[in-house]
Amino acid sequence: MVETTSPIDASGIKSPSSCIRILVVDDFQPFRSFVLSVFSESSESEVICEVSDGVEAVQKAEELRPDLILLDIGLPRLNGIEAARQIRKLAPNSKIVFLSQESSADVVREALSFGAMGYVVKADAGNELLAAVEAVRQGRQFVSSALAAHSLIDDPDSQAPDCVGRKPATPSVVPGRTTGSREAQF
Repeated sequence: MVETTSPIDASGIKSPSSCIRILVVDDFQPFRSFVLSVFSESSESEVICEVSDGVEAVQKAEELRPDLILLDIGLPRLNGIEAARQIRKLAPNSKIVFLSQESSADVVREALSFGAMGYVVKADAGNELLAAVEAVRQGRQFVSSALAAHSLIDDPDSQAPDCVGRKPATPSVVPGRTTGSREAQF
């Protein structure tokens, strides 16, 4: 587990210029290492803690109050969806982005129904993870381009593809769209 602190001003409030504080929750250590590498050179985000199960996620979310929680669904002891449900009550200001290999539209809808700001399919994380974090930072919802064929976000302005299997060039973001990406190997 990695824990660090973020800059706090004299009043005890996080400085607006400070970076976004991230809790990474995934039971597969090599994937957590990949996520850490994605953020290692970012001056706008900092991984403050990483944990490997849903119970730890809930505990650390309450204790650390991260700005963002990257949360897998398939976790031991407590799955990610149930962890998100508990986190929403204990750390309501923490934003949640699911980062999972699960791409079933029903599972994604359920995950987003708990107030998550985004959903990134792990296979697309190298290209979409930073874009998802930036969307959340701007208060927008994000869904991986691999899921764009499904109507997962209520947005009359979204440009969803008109046939299943066709993917837009960029991931779905509400409102507007994201064009930036960063490639990483995993």
